[in-house]
Amino acid sequence: MSSPLYYLGILAMAAVVIALAIGIGGFGVGGEFNRKNGNKMMRLRIFFQFIAVVCLVGFAYFASGGN
Repeated sequence: MSSPLYYLGILAMAAVVIALAIGIGGFGVGGEFNRKNGNKMMRLRIFFQFIAVVCLVGFAYFASGGN
């Protein structure tokens, strides 16, 4: 569990949750914030999800000895 990829994956997952919460909150409230940033927040969420998956798959690969 001391691998940097593990901690980067956890950090990326937290970023996913934050971006998702802001995006859903903006969608729920509506208005100018949602028009300007709704799509941007969901794209940011997908980017963070990609980073999280890459980090955690890399961690699993290296933790298994690379086989």
